[in-house]
Amino acid sequence: MTQNVWFIAAIWMALALSASLISIWAGISVALVEILVGLIAGNFLGIHATTDWINFLALLGSGVLTFLAGAEIDPRSLKANLRASGLIGVLSFGVPFVCVWLFAQFVLGWPLQQAQIAGIALSTTSVAVVYAVMIEGGYSETAMGKTILAACFITDLGTVLALGVLFANFNMWLAVFVVVMCVVLWFMPTWTQFIIVRLGATRVSEPEVKFIFFILFFLGGLATTAKSEAVLPAYLVGLVVAGVFLRDKTLVNRMRSIAFAIFTPFYFIKAGLYVSLPALWAGLGIIGALLFLKMITKLVGVFPLARMHYMGKREASYTTLLMATGLTFGTISALFGLQQNHRPAAIHNSCQCRDPERVYTNADRAEVFPAISRGDARVGPSLSQAHAGAKRGGRGRQRRYEK
Repeated sequence: MTQNVWFIAAIWMALALSASLISIWAGISVALVEILVGLIAGNFLGIHATTDWINFLALLGSGVLTFLAGAEIDPRSLKANLRASGLIGVLSFGVPFVCVWLFAQFVLGWPLQQAQIAGIALSTTSVAVVYAVMIEGGYSETAMGKTILAACFITDLGTVLALGVLFANFNMWLAVFVVVMCVVLWFMPTWTQFIIVRLGATRVSEPEVKFIFFILFFLGGLATTAKSEAVLPAYLVGLVVAGVFLRDKTLVNRMRSIAFAIFTPFYFIKAGLYVSLPALWAGLGIIGALLFLKMITKLVGVFPLARMHYMGKREASYTTLLMATGLTFGTISALFGLQQNHRPAAIHNSCQCRDPERVYTNADRAEVFPAISRGDARVGPSLSQAHAGAKRGGRGRQRRYEK
C-alpha cells in the first residue's frame, strides 16, 4: 500500500484537507497549519519518506508562491513605498545577520564560516509564508501588504547576495544564467501581454498559464545548474509581469487557485515533516538562544522603521512578526551549510534525524515560523481591529501611509 502512488497521494491530500478544515475552524493561516500537520505526521503518525514527485511538487509550490508574491506588487505602489520597503528590508536582513554571526562565533565558539551560515539562515524572511498569510487576511491589495511583500524580497535578496559573496561558486553557468535572466526579464512583460492579447485569457488550453510555467521551469533549471536557487528568478519574473497581471486579474486568480490547491500543501507539509522533535529537544538550549536573538534583532531592525512610516503599534508588530518568519531561504542557507560541512560538532550530535538526507541544522530548526512559538499565529486575522485603533489614534498618519 505504501508503494502505491495513488495511496501516497491520498494520504498527502488527506493531510492537506485536514489542515484546511483546521485553518477555517481556528482562523489561522493554512500555511502555518500545514506546517504543524506535517510536524505531527512526521513525529507521531510515522509518515517519514517522500518521493521524487512529492519533492518536485513541493519545490514547484515554493517557486509558484514566490512568483505570485512578486506578481502581487503594484509597480506604482512599489515606487511610492520604495523608501519604506528598502529600509525595512535592508535592516531586516542586516541586523539579524551581523548579530547572529557575532553571537555564534564569539559566544558559542563556532568557526567563522559556520557562524556566517547561522547569521544568513536566521536573517531571512519567508515570501511564501508571508504571501499566504496576506492572501488569507485580505491584505495583499493594500499599500501596507505590498510594502511588506517588497521588503520581504529585499531581505531574501540580501540572503542570496550574502551566500553568493561569502560562498559563491563562480562558473560559466552562473554568467550564462545572469545574462539569460536579464534578457528574459526585459522582454517578459511584452511577451506575456502579446500572448494574452493575441490568444485571449479565456481559452480552455490556457496558453498564458503554460507560458508562465515554461519560463519558471526554464529559469529554474538554469539557476540550479549555476548553483543558485530557482525561487530567485521566480520572484523577479513575477515582479516584472506585475503590471500585466494588474490588468488581467483572471490570470493571477487561476494561478493562485492552482498553487493553493495542489502545490503549496506539499511544500508546507513537507517543511513540517522535516522537523524532528527528539533532535529539537536535544538542541533546545541553542535553538532557544538563536530564536530569541532572531526575534530581538528583527524587532530592533523592523519595528522602529514601521512606526516611522506611519504604521500603528499593532500594524508595526504585525509587520515585525511577518518579517521574522523564515522557511524557503532559511532552509536553503542551512542546507547549504550542511552540504558544505559548515556546521559545528555540537550541532551534528543534536541533529540525528530519521534520514541523513533530511538532517537540518539547529539554526534551521529555529527558522520554522517563530510566531508559532510566541503564540502570535492569530495576529493576522485580528488586524482589522488594529485599523480601527489606528484611525482613532493617528488618523492623519494612517491616511498619509495609505497614499
